[in-house]
Amino acid sequence: MATVPLTRDPTDRHDRIRAVRAKLRQPTPLSRESYALLLILAAAAVLYTWAIDRAAVHPYYSAAVRSMAADWHAFVFGGLDPSGSISLDKIPGALWPQALSVRILGPYNWAAVLPQVLEGLLAVWALHRNVRAWAGPLAGLLAALALTLTPVTVALNRHNIPDTLLVLLLVLAAGSLQKAVRTGRLLPLLVCGAWVGLAFQAKMLQAWLVLPVFAAVYQFAAPGPWWDRARRLLLAGFTALVVSCSWLLLVWASPAANRPYLDGTSNNNPFTLVFGYNGLSRFGHDPHALGAVAGTAASRTSGNTGWGMVVNHAVGPQIAWLLPLAVLALALGVWWRAGRPRTDGPRAGFLLWGGWLVMHLVVFSNSNGNHGYYTAVLAPALAALTGGGIALFRSEYRAGGRRRAALPVAVGLTALWAAVIDGPHSDFAPWLLPVVLMLGLCGTVGLWTSGPRTTRGAMHSALAASLAAVLLAPAVWAASCLNPRYPGSPIEPLAGPVGPGFHGTHHHRAKVLRNPLNTPSARDTALLDYLSAHRSGEKYLLATQAAYGAEPLLRATPQPLLVMGGFTGLTPYPTAPQLRDLVSAHQLRYALLTTRRPSTPASVWVKKGCTPVSPSAYGQISDGSFTLYDCAGGK
Repeated sequence: MATVPLTRDPTDRHDRIRAVRAKLRQPTPLSRESYALLLILAAAAVLYTWAIDRAAVHPYYSAAVRSMAADWHAFVFGGLDPSGSISLDKIPGALWPQALSVRILGPYNWAAVLPQVLEGLLAVWALHRNVRAWAGPLAGLLAALALTLTPVTVALNRHNIPDTLLVLLLVLAAGSLQKAVRTGRLLPLLVCGAWVGLAFQAKMLQAWLVLPVFAAVYQFAAPGPWWDRARRLLLAGFTALVVSCSWLLLVWASPAANRPYLDGTSNNNPFTLVFGYNGLSRFGHDPHALGAVAGTAASRTSGNTGWGMVVNHAVGPQIAWLLPLAVLALALGVWWRAGRPRTDGPRAGFLLWGGWLVMHLVVFSNSNGNHGYYTAVLAPALAALTGGGIALFRSEYRAGGRRRAALPVAVGLTALWAAVIDGPHSDFAPWLLPVVLMLGLCGTVGLWTSGPRTTRGAMHSALAASLAAVLLAPAVWAASCLNPRYPGSPIEPLAGPVGPGFHGTHHHRAKVLRNPLNTPSARDTALLDYLSAHRSGEKYLLATQAAYGAEPLLRATPQPLLVMGGFTGLTPYPTAPQLRDLVSAHQLRYALLTTRRPSTPASVWVKKGCTPVSPSAYGQISDGSFTLYDCAGGK
């Protein structure tokens, strides 16, 4: 009978330790899924960074970024000029990464856009992780690919408009919610509330649109008694509220004399800025809600409203290619899982992303002043439903039965929908629609007619044709952002031949990229030289009527400028007495008025009490749009 030693051989123990160390030193081979994700991220990096040094940036936001990068006080409070006399008409959270980048890397357009690129890449990665945890590896990869190839996403991630950060933070919030629903733990739910609060810093009330959806999904699908779920939701909601209002409370508690005047308000109140000017005034017919200043016609009557907004001729090609597929996935994903336990994870995922989609569609359809790029927030929901839906349809297709028809129907429906979206733009890539329809036909017929005798190669060909039919059209529109002929617009970044920025000519690009962060035009250089030469200790280099005249100068110089009236020119700061006191105290000498903004008491005082300067004095030929006034000696 064999005997068992009472003690272990130390040699064996050392051998095992060495074996473990050797295994840890060996590189872990990447899976095919990891390689696929890296390829998707690489494609996204190319789309988002190509010619980033010539990126078109929003003139208003880039001017604020330059000012916030030059002064920490302006950074914290979102000052439009380095002195922080008046703020942005938005919360500055989304511009903080851009201002830090410009402060570190220098006043260049690419430095302002670089944070957007990183935020876009992180959003693709985070969405892959979220959808993979919900619906599996294939769904995660397809969702990441669909988000990468969404045209409006590419256009925004090459820009400096705040929606990119909003999308990233909401995707992170959705991932935390999924974890909270799956585990029933409180911490992920609190993290979800914190992510939503940070998203509020990026885009204010729009970040809260997901909260009713998140709350309903958690209350319906999370484990545990209903009162425990309700209690956790209250704690998470309180977290979201505190993080959301942190900047508002900081500004509200700061003495008015120690911070900028809040643009867009008639009462200098931060809550008016968020809930009035950027909130209720966009609904109904009260442009002065809660003391808000009425917005400009361009910002309140963009035409993108109503139930057809998302599929109109300009917005549809930016976001709506996968809309029918996403709706079909939502409907069948919920229907097919009827009768499952309340905590069924796959159904909860469809409800989460479907609710996200529906909530935004309802709000956009009932608000005014929507820009096409606002719809970028729909992209994660559409991509997630596309990935989850195709994975579900493929699983049912392989299982056989009547449900197998869902996959070829989805492919054919998406190809036909491409004809509806692309039809008004037949001159753009005229080959695109015939190719998509042919691929859709091949994929649909191939999937529909396959049977036990179908070869593996034929099946793979049908699947490849189907995937190409679904994603080719948005991919072509997304890639158009790299073509100098389709530069988009600094005000309305869109892909392809739509929007106010496209005229079909190569030399329009010079107009789009006018006045980048550190390269003023000849006209602005001459004006700045004249003002600097005649400056004698004044705090402000110049006062301008509205941000329109200040934007190119703020991008070109870190010198303080007094922006009278803020973005619209209608904000009551400074008042005529305040402007007179600044001139009397030798804090201001020159004022630049424009005919493109309505008169205000401050501009009337300038016209009455100051002397016009001949444009020839600073080497200009007057075009009638701007007039420079010298207020030093009066008339």
